[in-house]
Amino acid sequence: MDPDAWASPRRTVVRHIDHDDYDPIGTVVLIALYFALITLLWLFTYFVEFLGGGPTIGG
Repeated sequence: MDPDAWASPRRTVVRHIDHDDYDPIGTVVLIALYFALITLLWLFTYFVEFLGGGPTIGG
């Protein structure tokens, strides 16, 4: 059996993106959302565990 029979067909480069043209705005947004979520979870844990008088789960 030909080993190249299972290989994916070669594709030509449709558009070459240089380093200067690449703008990773989506990655920055995902990282910002991740840190915002971590901050909110940390604040919630702080109020529940250490202060004892803040937001509670189930009363």
